Amino acid sequence: METPTVRWRRLLPQTPGRWAAALAALAVLVGGGTWTAVADDGPPAVQREDRMLRPGGVPIDTSYFTAGGSGRRPAVLIGHGFGGSKNDVRAQAEKLAADGYAVLTWSARGFGKSGGEISLNDPGREVKDVSGLIDWLAERPEVELDKKGDPRVGLTGASYGGAVSLLAAGHDQRVDAIAPVITYWNLADALFPDGVFKKLWAGIFVTSGGGCEKFEKRLCEMYERVAVSGKPDAEARALLTERSPSAVADRIKVPSLLLQGQSDSLFPLGHADAMQKAISANGAPVSVDWISGGHDGGDNETGRVEGRVGSWFDRYLKEETATDTGPAFRVTRTGGIDSTDGTALKRGASSDTYPGLRSGGREIPLQARGAGASAGTGTATTSTGSTETFRNPAGSAPPAISAVPGVGGGLSQLSSLGVGLSLDFPGQFGRFESAPLATSVHVTGTPTVRVHVKATEGRDAVLFGKVYDVSPDGRQQVLPSQLVAPYRITPDQQGKPIELALPAVDHEFDAGHRMRLVFSATDLGYASPAEPATYTVTAHGPLTVPTAPAVTTAAAALPWWTWGLPAAALVVAAALLLTARRRTATPAPDPALTDVPLQITGLSKKYAKSVDRYAVRELSFRVEKGQVLGLLGPNGAGKTTTLRMLMGLITPDEGEIRVFGQAIRPGAPVLSRVGAFVEGAGFLPHLSGRANLDLYWQATGRPAEDAHIEEALEIAGLGDALARAVRTYSQGMRQRLAIAQAMLGMPDLLILDEPTNGLDPPQIREMRDVMIRYAAGGRTVIVSSHLLSEVEQSCTHLVVMDRGRLVQAGPVAEITGSGDMILVTTADEVSEPLVEKVASLPGIGSAVRTDEGRGLLVRLDGATTSRLVADLVRLDVPVTGVGPHRRLEDAFLTLISGGAA
Repeated sequence: METPTVRWRRLLPQTPGRWAAALAALAVLVGGGTWTAVADDGPPAVQREDRMLRPGGVPIDTSYFTAGGSGRRPAVLIGHGFGGSKNDVRAQAEKLAADGYAVLTWSARGFGKSGGEISLNDPGREVKDVSGLIDWLAERPEVELDKKGDPRVGLTGASYGGAVSLLAAGHDQRVDAIAPVITYWNLADALFPDGVFKKLWAGIFVTSGGGCEKFEKRLCEMYERVAVSGKPDAEARALLTERSPSAVADRIKVPSLLLQGQSDSLFPLGHADAMQKAISANGAPVSVDWISGGHDGGDNETGRVEGRVGSWFDRYLKEETATDTGPAFRVTRTGGIDSTDGTALKRGASSDTYPGLRSGGREIPLQARGAGASAGTGTATTSTGSTETFRNPAGSAPPAISAVPGVGGGLSQLSSLGVGLSLDFPGQFGRFESAPLATSVHVTGTPTVRVHVKATEGRDAVLFGKVYDVSPDGRQQVLPSQLVAPYRITPDQQGKPIELALPAVDHEFDAGHRMRLVFSATDLGYASPAEPATYTVTAHGPLTVPTAPAVTTAAAALPWWTWGLPAAALVVAAALLLTARRRTATPAPDPALTDVPLQITGLSKKYAKSVDRYAVRELSFRVEKGQVLGLLGPNGAGKTTTLRMLMGLITPDEGEIRVFGQAIRPGAPVLSRVGAFVEGAGFLPHLSGRANLDLYWQATGRPAEDAHIEEALEIAGLGDALARAVRTYSQGMRQRLAIAQAMLGMPDLLILDEPTNGLDPPQIREMRDVMIRYAAGGRTVIVSSHLLSEVEQSCTHLVVMDRGRLVQAGPVAEITGSGDMILVTTADEVSEPLVEKVASLPGIGSAVRTDEGRGLLVRLDGATTSRLVADLVRLDVPVTGVGPHRRLEDAFLTLISGGAA
């Protein structure tokens, strides 16, 4: 990271018109902050101040974003998720700042560079810090005030940051609007639902916070006590409840946009339902949005969510009354595969009123099936009174499997595509099943059922309820969103009719399918009693499922090819006419570069409608045959713009691109030697992989013998899958088919933009092998990727860009070995005050602790290694080793540190 002096010198204007910006930067630096111009995709420019504030006596690391204009504007605070930091929300902050807000982000206590212990949004700590940040905003001259000391301010954030948004609205009356995302209403209900310990999520919670020692002592003791006993006590519930938004339910009276995840076994939809009921009862406007993703993975619809949050703040902070804030209720529904990019198809369904979780109940008769019971224990009676008997095994193992917290990778998304991944063990569950459905039933909300439960020996019965979607042949069962509901039924509740609520979902059961209600004695994510026990469950009455009849689904969009192909033809025709004159003036080939796959010289491209802001500026580099070149850079570095110019899709303002000596222009013949995979490929889902490739090649008009399909397929490694319909492909297979399409004709230069997006680790490894095999034949691959570890393993050379300019180019080994990042190992854990002392030494750019705490990563900024060692000895640092730190990630961060948060 640059020192403030160096950064100020770099910002000195090159023209008189930029003196004002330089003086503003100097004023910020004198005030103790660090100012950085943030590169974005268009005006206005966003400025960022980084500074350490102490709103509650603890150092809190903050970033402040503003853009353009001198008038006052509303402010927005954005909180980060648990285990993260302010850097995680930087992109959203930049967008809101560009849209006319003053935006403040911060790292909560115990995270990032902030001090203090993690107290789980304690009103006297984390929530008090937010009030202190609002105090700071009230003193900013560019922030709009409702009155002195009271800024116009909204809060948003996901998970941990969403909860603190709710809590701040309840504790600080200056908050004007909130938009919490996938968060909790009562943390005790989230981690101890119905008195059952959600052990895996609780463990992940503590681990992602850095371990129990990072937490406030009371919280650490509480977690260890419950983790050992496997059962939450009253003190644990009270401690988490007092730090939850539900504790201030009657004081949250501001417009609230509640965005909750359907793929979320940590904070399920019931939390948003409780929020809606409480806040709307206070008279405030409330909208509820069930997004596709959640803590269990899947598509979090980031663009749509951030757009809706922006509109919410436009309406309630900027008071733009004409702004459409969306319906009172919206849910994203998923089904099928998009042939253009292999993602799940999504449509919105909405209602002008919030339906709650039990609207439009429909009764589904059930009968016990006996399949889950031990031999001789199950019955198969019909209707009311059907009974199932099953056992809780000793040690509650092996457990049934539903969601896999933290490593699900979006498994819950697959349920909407007809893929079942849950597992119940024979003898450990009871099931009740409906007859085949005469018509389809769309369930939106919480199914319920009345049961009698009995456990042996007067013990608590711990059960896990779920409703499966069973195919007509009975061979496939799908658990919607992979969700289960836990129940602890005490002896005084047993033998009496009780109503149990199943997980809230949005799922369509097709005609001919059955609903299968299952009660299991175990679940991987929860703690079950270790003592063996026998449970008897009697179903009294039908399964009641909510259908939310007022919720209507938007009409499906027409397939892209019904309008895209004619439109594309018109665009191509217009482009040919407009560029014909330009193509005739294409520079002559350069014979000296005939064997050079790519040479870029002095390439520049300005942002649209900008006079002096560049997406790419004075970029020059060269690529040789047989290289796998990684194009790296942070968001806004200009990578995609460079690739689009390379493929002839846009025209540079200055400089030139030559491929095998030929200058690139739109429609240049040499582009036939270039294959590209950018932003996904379009496939017809009903055709096989092989038929899609044949159809694509026919559309090029080139001879069939030039396709080299077999060679491309051998490299892509699709095997027998080529004969199957593309709609049956996994994400990894679709990616490989897209790469095979780009390789048709065996182009000498292959360009891949983020080819590993959406792939799991085995699929990423396969993609790495595809690139290496392709280049091994003497061809050249250029790959743009954010996965630095993959780039390090698959690429031979690198080009690193930052803010449109070339930072460094060369072999991977040369770049990773040429940095100035030093790894210092120590005998003892390094304290934070000592880290700060090292970071403030002359000639030191930055210093941070390693993950395990027994070491430092130090970036030299003028100092020598020997000088560093001498200073460390003087500070009594227990040094055990000093050497270069050569990971690509560190080299990359070092190279672009001037622009990174």
